[in-house]
Amino acid sequence: MRVVRVEDEQGFTEAWAVRLEVFVEEQCVPVELERDDLDDVATHWLALDDNGSVLGTVRMVEEHGDTAHLGRLAVRKVARGRGLGGALVRAVEDEGRARGLSVCILGSQVQAVPFYERLGYHVYGQEFDDAGIPHRWMRRTL
Repeated sequence: MRVVRVEDEQGFTEAWAVRLEVFVEEQCVPVELERDDLDDVATHWLALDDNGSVLGTVRMVEEHGDTAHLGRLAVRKVARGRGLGGALVRAVEDEGRARGLSVCILGSQVQAVPFYERLGYHVYGQEFDDAGIPHRWMRRTL
């Protein structure tokens, strides 16, 4: 397994296919909420298996000069539990450090909070709704 930065439209198309499968089809997020204007300014990554098949994706948006905002982390159901999510999170964290950012934040689905806690993230703020799914803000110092 390897994680690669999306460098072209084909890579974004592959990332979008994973997000459609996971968020729109599996979790019933309306497609008009899943795709947003941040996609154009975000840095995206893909998780690939040894054969080059795309199994996951994540994006990062730099905010406020010191914050990496991790988002749209999605791993195909057939590939969950293999460490792909953690590898994608590390790619965002590494990029944030390389840019001199000091913190990484994310809006986690409540059911995924334990996953992020294992990676060193801490919950803050109140629970909120995003696309009909309960979420919590989480952060980690880089």
